[in-house]
Amino acid sequence: MTGSRAATRYAKAVLGYAQEQGLLASVQSDMLKIVKVIEENEELKAFIESPVIKAELKSGVLREIFADLSDASHKLMALLLENKRVELLGMVAEKFTVLYDELEGKQNAMVTTAVPLTKELEAKVLAKVQELTGKDITLENVIDEAIIGGFVLRVGDMQYDASIANKLNNLKRDFINKAVVSA
Repeated sequence: MTGSRAATRYAKAVLGYAQEQGLLASVQSDMLKIVKVIEENEELKAFIESPVIKAELKSGVLREIFADLSDASHKLMALLLENKRVELLGMVAEKFTVLYDELEGKQNAMVTTAVPLTKELEAKVLAKVQELTGKDITLENVIDEAIIGGFVLRVGDMQYDASIANKLNNLKRDFINKAVVSA
């Protein structure tokens, strides 16, 4: 994803500034709002990312939409506008929330299954992931019938794929490799 490293650097800088100023909770709240508003509004996202629209116009619109944000968050937007990186605003806000959660000892995990998890199974998965990571975990269940069965668990940048679709693909690859070797 283009700009991901830059977004991470901005997010780390904002996190450090918010920590120094004792504003972590309010900036976290601001970043969650920014993520939500941008995700829910495709027109705003296109507006922010448009290279044709002048920075002054973007600045005015963002100040109006996000008028109730903290001074630290407004400084972030001003910095992004000044550096011609305002298209990273949503990504910076997402990265900030991830870094904030890490700082607070929290982490998100995503388990993809072909059918919804039962409450009992969800509790077992949550307990196991918490045991393995030692962190407070928020578990999200994503339904994807394409995996056929089993599950795919993603925690941070780690992924464990125990899906039937993955096992079938591995089996197919093994058959193809053996057919090529024996030919």
